[in-house]
Amino acid sequence: MRARTIITGITVGTSLAAAVGVGYALGSQPGSSGPPTAPPIALANSDLGVAASCDDLLASYVDRALEQVGPYGWGGGTVFGAMEGGDAAGASEAAGAPDTARAGVSTSRSTSNESGTNVQELGVDESDVVKVAGSLLLRLRDGELLAYDVAGDEPRLLSTTRLDDARGTSAWVGDPGGELVLVDGRAVVIGTSDDGLSSTVTTVDLADPTSPTVVDATTIRGRASAVRLHGDVVRVVLQNGLPELDFSFPDGAFGQLRARLRNRALVRETTLADWLPTVDGTPLVDCADVAIPADDEIALGTTTVLAVDPVDPAARTTTAVATASDVSYFSTDRFYLAASGPQWGWNDCMGCRTSWPGSSGTTPLFAFALDGASTTYVASGEVEGTIADRWSMDAVGGSLRVAVGPSSETGNFNSVLTLREDGSDLVVDGRVDRLGVDEEIKSVRWFDDLAIVVTFRQTDPLYAVDLSDPAAPVLLGELKIPGFSEYLHPLGEQRLIGMGQDASLQGVTRGAQAALFDVTDLTSPRQLDVVRYDKGTYAGAGADPRQFTWLPDQRVALTVVSEGWTGTTGWVSVLSLADGSMTNRMVEVEHGSDVADVRLVPLASGRVALVTGDDVSFFDV
Repeated sequence: MRARTIITGITVGTSLAAAVGVGYALGSQPGSSGPPTAPPIALANSDLGVAASCDDLLASYVDRALEQVGPYGWGGGTVFGAMEGGDAAGASEAAGAPDTARAGVSTSRSTSNESGTNVQELGVDESDVVKVAGSLLLRLRDGELLAYDVAGDEPRLLSTTRLDDARGTSAWVGDPGGELVLVDGRAVVIGTSDDGLSSTVTTVDLADPTSPTVVDATTIRGRASAVRLHGDVVRVVLQNGLPELDFSFPDGAFGQLRARLRNRALVRETTLADWLPTVDGTPLVDCADVAIPADDEIALGTTTVLAVDPVDPAARTTTAVATASDVSYFSTDRFYLAASGPQWGWNDCMGCRTSWPGSSGTTPLFAFALDGASTTYVASGEVEGTIADRWSMDAVGGSLRVAVGPSSETGNFNSVLTLREDGSDLVVDGRVDRLGVDEEIKSVRWFDDLAIVVTFRQTDPLYAVDLSDPAAPVLLGELKIPGFSEYLHPLGEQRLIGMGQDASLQGVTRGAQAALFDVTDLTSPRQLDVVRYDKGTYAGAGADPRQFTWLPDQRVALTVVSEGWTGTTGWVSVLSLADGSMTNRMVEVEHGSDVADVRLVPLASGRVALVTGDDVSFFDV
């Protein structure tokens, strides 16, 4: 593990400070005004900076915040909450017919994971409500960690451990609150408070799964928006938005003026504990580890990457950026943060697949290198357009690939861009434009040298983009069919399955569907078969890809389909593939809100565990 700085008993990371050569005196901890021991050295480029002292860091937050406060609080007018999201010279749109060699790119990149979770990136595990290791299955339910032995004829409950702060919220939209990762016999559980503003990281020793031991539980003021596992390092992305202040409201003839002045005074009285993640009221991040964006138009707040060692949970390291964004992506060796401008309105849907454009029409991107427990800023840039979610980004071989939607700085279409690190800059290397004119991106799937992009308005264009030469991506082919796929999953090198919605030719959605695609010839992708579910049904994988499981040896896909909102019924759809067609068998498994927690987990024995709201059993494929 990399070196740490200990300041008055607080363990803080030094990755950002070390990268830029900034030294702080012991008195210059969060909230103090002591001078740094040495003048700060510029970061990798001018897009991010480090404050010369903690007072200067606080002043940077306050100065930006004063521009956003008005007589009704944040936003300057009548607002209901802050929604904080989410072109280079020489780049040209690929044109012309693809050559034969281009059609040979493959979809062979794997997405399986031995922990039982269907993940975005091979080698990067993600938090889930269920994890497996050999014959041990762990599941989190209503604040309890349950351990099962799945080696026998039926799953056998070994222990139940109460974790009071391990509840989660918004399971339908993939909130990592109330989820876990499993590392070398220890479970790291991340829970979210009822108000969604705090997260508790609990480490449980499972050396004896019949009698687990809680070795650490730390509550952090900050909302977990992503949890990833790199080797034996657990990384948690924390969001701290605009502080909740006791704002005044207009009253009387001069009410707006008085309210504005009072509210601005409240902002000036904030401390770093109002802006940074805290433990027991003390900032978790050292001032030298908070990077300040030069662009003051991006969303105000703090995004922190917290690295935790399950063997020594107190050995935490942190790196932060003074902006709030839920749109981030982890590759095996990089962390990318996509920032955006503030938007005012309701924000009760963490992880949703929609993004609002920033005020400038561009999306800043910040790249950090991952090495052990360190997270070090290396480069940044921007793209014109909007980035909807983590699935819109991917990195392979030093190339960052991004699918962007339209904004005030683009045309009325979507694009796929490639970027490379040129020194400390992320520069656009190549691009393909005019994907889905007047349509929105519904799903993206990346492979080593290929992107599959689905857009939708009335029909479902599926685009195949060759990325084998990042500087010259080429649109190989497209397929237009009714409906759309919200989640795409590769089935080897020649097949792809999409889970989404059936729709009429006028774009009216009718119910869930599963579509099987042949991508042998990417210049002419084909839909081989489609299974349409009943009217009003929904494919769970569209919002949570972990509700899809592919069993390659059996050529069977298992996916959760539900119907109803006030009263919900959930089924497992068993899709058997043979000779380019699919047969479907529906198995009713759950009801109500517990449908969101249904998982189908492949086991080392070859069986499949079915996890429902109250039970763990073996599923008959």
